[in-house]
Amino acid sequence: MKDCLFCKFVRGEIQPRKVYEDEHVLAFHDLKPQAPTHVLVVPKEHVASLDDLEAKHAPMAGQLFLAAAKVARQLGHTEGYRCVVNTGAQAGQTVFHIHLHVLGGRGFTWPPG
Repeated sequence: MKDCLFCKFVRGEIQPRKVYEDEHVLAFHDLKPQAPTHVLVVPKEHVASLDDLEAKHAPMAGQLFLAAAKVARQLGHTEGYRCVVNTGAQAGQTVFHIHLHVLGGRGFTWPPG
């Protein structure tokens, strides 16, 4: 998608602070971190939100979670971390390209708020 910020990251038009990249995903530091570690993991394929996933996207969704676990281990979060997917504006989604937030480095409470 031409105007999508995360698509611009994937295409290399804008350089995020990368943490990890492979043929399926790109992971980078969030600009407004909510924890000592706050990394976003995005698929290289544009899908706007969780509501837009279809059965054909199952491999891509799996790659997101595999990459999130790899990033968390890479950053030393062996005792725990949180993965969050915001879906829709009311839930806090501000960039409409599906992504996982990987948060770590502090304790978390439940419910998150």
